[in-house]
Amino acid sequence: MNKCRNWFRGAGLGLTALTAVGAAPVQAGGYPDKPVTVISDAAPGATPDIDARFCAEGLAKLWGQQVVIVNHAGANGSIAARAAAEAAPDGYTLFMPALSTFAALPTVAPNLPLRLPRDFLPIGFTAENPMFIAVNPTLGVSTLPQLIALAKKEPGTISIAVTGVGRLTHLTGLVLQERADIKLLPVPYNGGPAAALADVASGRVSMIIEGYSGILGAVKAGQVKLIAVAAHERLPQFPDLPTVAETIPGFYATGWQVLVAPLGTPKPIIDKVSADLSKLMSDPEFKKRLGNIGSYSRAMTPDEALAFVDKEQQTWLPVLAKISAK
Repeated sequence: MNKCRNWFRGAGLGLTALTAVGAAPVQAGGYPDKPVTVISDAAPGATPDIDARFCAEGLAKLWGQQVVIVNHAGANGSIAARAAAEAAPDGYTLFMPALSTFAALPTVAPNLPLRLPRDFLPIGFTAENPMFIAVNPTLGVSTLPQLIALAKKEPGTISIAVTGVGRLTHLTGLVLQERADIKLLPVPYNGGPAAALADVASGRVSMIIEGYSGILGAVKAGQVKLIAVAAHERLPQFPDLPTVAETIPGFYATGWQVLVAPLGTPKPIIDKVSADLSKLMSDPEFKKRLGNIGSYSRAMTPDEALAFVDKEQQTWLPVLAKISAK
């Protein structure tokens, strides 16, 4: 039966597939003994894509095999999810979805959000990346309170680059407007931050919300200015950058990715990949490299990843339902 069709048919078939996995007499053996493909739902150059490539490079070194990232951006992640669901469940095609694939606006992607373990089998956590708010220097603001004050004075005139409708970058902007009681002018772009940065850097668009790695070059070139980060606390790499919560209490927006496998992938392979991924996530040098681009790793077992995703969905889905109702 077509796996993609199974994915859309819901939890019953997913749990049946899980039972089948437990009975499968398959061993990890010499896995992997050929290149592994990891499907990403992010556009090239976006923060989740960059994190995925860091992970792929690390796993390739551990395995002595090539790990190839294949981007299937668009439709808020449902294109990538479909491609991953249809892949052979042999461990040689894995999927690294981002938060927004698990917390999707129904009006943007009616076949989402994904659920674990209904749709895919969890393997582990890869990286998290708090959202940064950056503005063009000519806007004349240097802090989030100044931005909010200007937006209240001139509602609907401050333009914000939307680097993927329905993605966390977009959702963070929507929540910011709701919590700060302001109105911004959305300017949608396809292709991730690379497509938007030229306009933000030139001043044609006033601001952008992104993971740091997606705007790092423009920040270092002085083309955009960081004014806040939606992390739980100030980040070690950016000690002088205020959090959004210092202005809007309780405001946090952190993207993340998990590694999952198609339903039916044998448990010994899931366990092997999870153990190696945890080893990579715990490596001090790897953590330092990720930190330098504003991303942070955490080792998780499949069960821990499952619980983490469930908790994040319980946090985000009510917020998105409220936005959708407006």
